[in-house]
Amino acid sequence: MVKELFLKYFKKPTKARVKQSIKNTLLVLLGTFILALGTELFLIPAGLVTGGVSGIGVIFQYAGVEFSTELIITIISWGLFILGLIFLGIRFSMKTLCSTISYPLFLFLVKFLVDELPFLLIMNSPSLEGHLAVAQILSALFSGILVGTGCAITFIGGGSTGGVDIITFILCKYFKFIKSSVCIFTIDALIVIVGFFVNKNHDVALCLEGVMSAMVASIVIDKIFQGNSKAYVAYVVTDKYEELTKRIIEEVDRTTSIIDIEGGYSKVKKKMVVISFSMREYNAVRAVVASLDKKAFMTIHAAHEINGEGFNPLNK
Repeated sequence: MVKELFLKYFKKPTKARVKQSIKNTLLVLLGTFILALGTELFLIPAGLVTGGVSGIGVIFQYAGVEFSTELIITIISWGLFILGLIFLGIRFSMKTLCSTISYPLFLFLVKFLVDELPFLLIMNSPSLEGHLAVAQILSALFSGILVGTGCAITFIGGGSTGGVDIITFILCKYFKFIKSSVCIFTIDALIVIVGFFVNKNHDVALCLEGVMSAMVASIVIDKIFQGNSKAYVAYVVTDKYEELTKRIIEEVDRTTSIIDIEGGYSKVKKKMVVISFSMREYNAVRAVVASLDKKAFMTIHAAHEINGEGFNPLNK
């Protein structure tokens, strides 16, 4: 039983697979570190609530909780990871494990550096002394750039930052009518609104700066991760189309369409596998095709829109 479970989720290590795994892990670690930099250097010092786990941490900071913001973020991150493990399964949880472990560690590391080198904080900049509003606007801008860059690099590495997105995935799994993008926006918006009211000063400008930071992060993620599309379509010409379909279903949790084609020059009849998938699954799809058939001919296009089962519902 244990052996079957292991073989289901972990493939036999080959040199190529090990090399790719190391590369992906390094990308996830790099992305998570950049995310921690944006959080610790800009978000927390400026008291910006942008949604997500860091936003919840700042809310506790507003409420005067004695625990450090970094410790609060660690507790929430691990709590959400356990929820994901229970409701979404081991396959999803493994994608968030690396970031879940390293993110709090990087936060504490950057905090240590800041404590030793306080001039690293823009809020402590001598040239901005007496100009708190300017310092907060700059913090919002650069936090968005760093957080967006970190998340994008993590996605490229095939990982996920997890966080409150786990709540969205759980809700979407059990309530099919819920649109994931709307759910994510709603949760983050609620966090920002709660932050506004918990902050005793009820600072509208600070609230809007948090929203600006989140918007900048979203734009940066889109630009780094191949344009503005969050959905892709891959066209794969391979003789191993049946095995490819099986692995896409098992490892990526997507299905495929198989089309009969004919070579324009060779006139040889072949099969083409069409795969529609999301931004988070980009690296996984490429890895499956590369490990199965290195001679496969694959073209990937950014889709303007994909509707239907597994994606956004097809509405009028």
